[in-house]
Amino acid sequence: MALELFLPVAFVIGYLLGSIPFGLILTRLAGTQDIRSIGSGSIGATNVLRTGRKSLAAATLLLDALKGTVAVVIAGYIAGPNAAMLAGLGAFLGHLFPVWLKFRGGKGVAVYIGILLGLFWPAALVFCLLWLATAFTTRFSSLSALVASFITPLFLWWLGHLALAAMAAVLTLLLFYAHRENIKRLQSGKESRIGEKA
Repeated sequence: MALELFLPVAFVIGYLLGSIPFGLILTRLAGTQDIRSIGSGSIGATNVLRTGRKSLAAATLLLDALKGTVAVVIAGYIAGPNAAMLAGLGAFLGHLFPVWLKFRGGKGVAVYIGILLGLFWPAALVFCLLWLATAFTTRFSSLSALVASFITPLFLWWLGHLALAAMAAVLTLLLFYAHRENIKRLQSGKESRIGEKA
């Protein structure tokens, strides 16, 4: 298969991997309540943490990140960096808008990190450090994600990785869209802090 013909296939592979709702699967297997009925209604690790099951939240975080990394690595191995970036975009969209859940998925933070890990690991490290620093000082998971995702494309641009910076900027715009309700709650002072049950 010509590399150009594989590009849409890479996107689809990424989407299918990204759309696996690990948070929902793990909490159902553990017998907890439907996480879509609590907190933000998201299927991601932060909402899983609101069940009080830290181990499930950690597993969700890891698996959500890995589906982004695996999509990028597989596509990149087969057809190079352009396919890897398309697979990463597909994984991110799959997580945010999974067809199996009526296109209502997670917020994309863990997948963002996993994609960066597969494409350029120093950017993933910067994202995580920014997230941790913001979370430590504010205890807002959403604000931490917004800050980290805003700065990461600038970091990539500063290093001269223009294609990666452009792709990360697209992911950031999507992440901001996914956090639109969180942004409203942050502005109104009603956003939940990390560890709070809802």
